[in-house]
This record gives sequence, structure tokens and C-alpha cells, in this order.
Amino acid sequence: QDYLAESGGGFVQTGGSLKLSCVGTGSKFSDYAMGWFRQASGKERVFVAAVSASGAITSYADSVKGRFIIRRENAENTIHLQMNSLQPEDTAVYYCVGGPPFRSAQAMEVAGASANYGAWGQGTQVTVSS
Repeated sequence: QDYLAESGGGFVQTGGSLKLSCVGTGSKFSDYAMGWFRQASGKERVFVAAVSASGAITSYADSVKGRFIIRRENAENTIHLQMNSLQPEDTAVYYCVGGPPFRSAQAMEVAGASANYGAWGQGTQVTVSS
């Protein structure tokens, strides 16, 4: 069975930082891009960041570029999202995604949340106070 597990969410004040982690269990994740989406209450799930299968190329939503950093570890089934300068607008459940069909970070961004990904994590809540 292939699945993803997120950790690191929590409650922070505006301007604070959090680091999210996602670990994939299974054999397929290392061959594909992995990334993060988020969904605020009552809103659509939207792209945040992704990293290519190789770990060399990343993509970020305009709303987080310059504040968030995605990184893929040498163990290619593990990714992290370092979130800095957090704002209330960042409050959402953050979901890790990976597996087929995308190998490039850009393809994951373009495809969006509705694509048929191999696996989704169950989500971790990030709350930023105003």
C-alpha cells in the first residue's frame, strides 16, 4: 500500500514559521514529483509548491514565493515545506501529494488539485493568527 503522512502543522502568530514534513510509504514516490496543496475553510484546494522527481527543480505559487521553500531529501520519498513570514491568509489544511502521473514540478502546478494523483496525505492544519 502506498500512502503519504504529513506532520508539522500548528498554530503560529503572524510572521512566524513552521516546517511541514511528508513521508511516503511505498515504492512509487521516488519516481514522481511530490508537492503541497492547501485548502482553506470553504475554499478550493490550491497549489502551494512542488519538487521534481530528481529534487533539482521546484515550483511555487505566486502567493508563497519568497516565503516558502520546498525541499526533497536524498531519501526521495520525503519532502519538507519550510514556511516563513506566515500570514493569516496562509491558514489552511496542507496536503502532501505524490506518485503518478507527474514527474515535473511544473506539471503538478499546471494540473492542479483535481488531477488523479497516486496518493494524498490526510492533511495537517496550519493556523496563523491575525
